[in-house]
Amino acid sequence: MSTPTRRQIRVCLADDHTLMRDGIREMLSTDSGFTVAGEASTGPEAVAVCVRLRPDVLLLDVEMPGPGAAAVIRQVARAAPQTRVVVLTMHDDPDIVSELLEAGAVAYLLKTILRDELVAAVRSVVRRPVQNILLAVSRATVQRLDRQRPRAAAPLTERELEVLRLTADAMSNAQIASRLFITEATVKRHLTNIYAKLHAVSRVDAVRKATAARLIKPVPQPPVSY
Repeated sequence: MSTPTRRQIRVCLADDHTLMRDGIREMLSTDSGFTVAGEASTGPEAVAVCVRLRPDVLLLDVEMPGPGAAAVIRQVARAAPQTRVVVLTMHDDPDIVSELLEAGAVAYLLKTILRDELVAAVRSVVRRPVQNILLAVSRATVQRLDRQRPRAAAPLTERELEVLRLTADAMSNAQIASRLFITEATVKRHLTNIYAKLHAVSRVDAVRKATAARLIKPVPQPPVSY
């Protein structure tokens, strides 16, 4: 009886240096658990390739032609929410780390990491819930991040929490409206207020931030084999 083949983790590479993309592609190709599904050399190309190919992970460089890494991350979160963005950069800067994690990146890695560390990080962000964030930065950057206070968010009302919990359960606006005996327009209004209070850019981002802040309980993740 043959053993079932594990599904490969599909990765897209976004870096304006061809040599860097070649190196990462070669590293990942040595592991049968990965496949490089696509590549991009600009921010807009990175968003387009995620929309077209729906990869599990986007490895994103910080400095590329286009609107900037934070904008790219937000656009990917809206257009391809199943894709988890891992920042891979030379910049060990707490301000950049904070900005990109707040934008929705699930990991921030330095290009000085070893191959095994990169492979482990990519596997981890796929296997674990979206609110888990990995860092591979210097001790000084971590210490500065620890000293920085997150932006205070306005408290959510009980109704907004109800809407957010049902959103976390992957319910549509229509399903939430039916469950709470309210209109879809009211659900949309609550979601708009939730986004503003949590500084979120999407449903997934709102759930991730609310879970990280312990406003709602984490959604149990089904076991996945790779």
